[in-house]
Amino acid sequence: MRTSLLAAIIIGYSLCALYGTLPAQQDKPEQTAPPAPSAPPGSAGPRSVWDGVYTEEQAKRGDPLYHSKCASCHGDKMTGGESAPPLAGGQFLSNWNGLTLDVLFERIRVTMPSDNPSRVGRPPKADILAYILSMNRFPPGETDLQYKTELLKGITFEANKP
Repeated sequence: MRTSLLAAIIIGYSLCALYGTLPAQQDKPEQTAPPAPSAPPGSAGPRSVWDGVYTEEQAKRGDPLYHSKCASCHGDKMTGGESAPPLAGGQFLSNWNGLTLDVLFERIRVTMPSDNPSRVGRPPKADILAYILSMNRFPPGETDLQYKTELLKGITFEANKP
């Protein structure tokens, strides 16, 4: 009995290992569903950075914070530096295109400033992200960008206006 239980466990693990190495089945283009349309600002549905997810006032608060905490590495005009990527323009837009804002916010929250990320709290980092969005010409809206990661999961970063 003990031997058969051990054999069953080994076979189970082997199948799991084999299944994990198989390539994912690719959907045929005609089977893929069209993307869900963005919901209007303030609704609970999916949104994008084109729906006005920060306020102009918030971006203005983020401007001096960016220049005091980020510009030394990322540049005054967000063009990047020797060891820091750009935060505006084509390369930045393409790097984040299709991701949700929680991913970008978490990158900023956990790793910036690189010498001491905890030195800047969540609300100021949301203000800095609002400033970054404004510098990339995404439109402002009526509500501040949230600083709670789970609230940013429903906002897609889209490089081009849908």
